[in-house]
Amino acid sequence: MGKKYIVDLDEAEISQLHSLTKTGKHSARSITRANILLLASEGYSDNEIASTLRVNVSTIKRTRQKLVAGGLKYAIKDRPDLPKPLKSHQLADCISRVFIIAYKESTQLLEETLAKEGFSCEVLRQEKQPETKNFSPSYLCLLNHQRAWEKAAQQIKPTLIVEADFVPVLGLGKLPLPFNPYQTDVGVSWLYTCAPQVYYVCADGYAQGFSTSMVAYIVTPYAAEYLIGLAEVVKQKHGTRNYSSWDSQIDSILLAKQLNNYIPFRNYGEHGGLPNLEHHHNGLSKTHRADVLYGKLAFVPSYALGGGNSQLKFLFARLKARLKGIARLAMGKFLRIPVIRGSSTPGRLINFAVRRHLSMRL
Repeated sequence: MGKKYIVDLDEAEISQLHSLTKTGKHSARSITRANILLLASEGYSDNEIASTLRVNVSTIKRTRQKLVAGGLKYAIKDRPDLPKPLKSHQLADCISRVFIIAYKESTQLLEETLAKEGFSCEVLRQEKQPETKNFSPSYLCLLNHQRAWEKAAQQIKPTLIVEADFVPVLGLGKLPLPFNPYQTDVGVSWLYTCAPQVYYVCADGYAQGFSTSMVAYIVTPYAAEYLIGLAEVVKQKHGTRNYSSWDSQIDSILLAKQLNNYIPFRNYGEHGGLPNLEHHHNGLSKTHRADVLYGKLAFVPSYALGGGNSQLKFLFARLKARLKGIARLAMGKFLRIPVIRGSSTPGRLINFAVRRHLSMRL
């Protein structure tokens, strides 16, 4: 079968790429992309190019795709702008695809909900392999996210990645993107946050911050390329059988690459999962819930089902989450005192943090 994205360069483009690789005035990533295109134009396969340049095959595929979609300049630029204006800044118009990360659980209700909101979805189920039999649940989860990152790196627009126990709010597709879609320095944007912190709020209201959970988040194509290698780093440091809180490293990894990460004004959904014993055995809380929601949930979370009054179980869990969120704000954990003191716009930070919790919704 022929390649979907064929690299067909004329003599002027080949000369331009050769010049780019020799001047030393461009970033290492741009030079790598130039070499990818030169080798691809000579007929080398993706695997041969990956071996020669020591890059991921997903990077090669994305570079091919960008060439076809936007031309040579778009393909080699380190952080290219979107090739054309968006219809709106609503989530459904800004996202290329949604990948649902799952194990054995049913995703039918989540898929149906996301489809109604205008998203194109694909389920990535954890694949059983003999060599992964003794891997820890946390490492298996990381491998599944890596699969999603490899696919996200090949997209033109940002990708939404959600775990199977995510419960979105109604109207998710019409909610605003939590960052400026025309910025080229965006890493990830969490739509669901766990132990969040806010670092900075711009004049347009977008908030840079931190979260530890990867239940639901948006990742840009170039950020996905950086994250693909995380599984190997965790493997070398912790091994494949041990627990690792790899999700808490996402922010620092991308900040080191000069990418900013964003948190939403309020959560775009709930973590509906049951208690996680692996977290508990490693000194973390067994459960985490959204501290404040944007609206009503699309369906009842799993933690409220089975045994007893589902409505009471749900209300109790939500009340507990709201109170915990307010307590974190009051204790200076969401907005830390050093952040306020070091900010040139402290009022904007305080306003964002306080208004975030001014909601009567559980």
